[in-house]
Amino acid sequence: MDDRDLIGRVLAGDPRAERELYDAHVDRVYRLVYRMVDDPHRAQDFTQEAFIRGFRRLADFRGESALSTWLCAIAVSVTLNGLRTLKRAREREVGLEDAPAIGVRTVEADPDLKVRLTHAIDRLPNGYRTVFVMHDVEGYTHEQIAATLGVQPGTSKAQLFRARARLREALADFARD
Repeated sequence: MDDRDLIGRVLAGDPRAERELYDAHVDRVYRLVYRMVDDPHRAQDFTQEAFIRGFRRLADFRGESALSTWLCAIAVSVTLNGLRTLKRAREREVGLEDAPAIGVRTVEADPDLKVRLTHAIDRLPNGYRTVFVMHDVEGYTHEQIAATLGVQPGTSKAQLFRARARLREALADFARD
């Protein structure tokens, strides 16, 4: 069954069609969100929120792109908004490890590459990180990314180039070892 028929059945109130639509697209949406947040629980929450919004707005789907692209665009928006909210909350938190030590000299060990790479990706601006994850991790084409994010393919390519440059810079000391 194609997405158009499924959408028609969902809009007509068929709960089985809702489940079919969800099952057909949830894996791809979840993988994208998970790669953006690197937290399975948060990825599940954001994926669920993306589908809730998608079902609410399904009547507005014009079919100018694939349904999966449209759902991924919603998921990216939900995820970026969620990450911004989390960032604001974390900026207000102060962890015990950040408290000044009294008379204790700490020596920090150099973290391994995987941890450094994860942190470097997390520090990328949202646009760079989104394009990097979609292209280099999930395998989307620049045209798919452009359709999902509502930008030109050239913008996607430029952001990927800049993201890779920042990652090379952040991990330069590993290249020298």
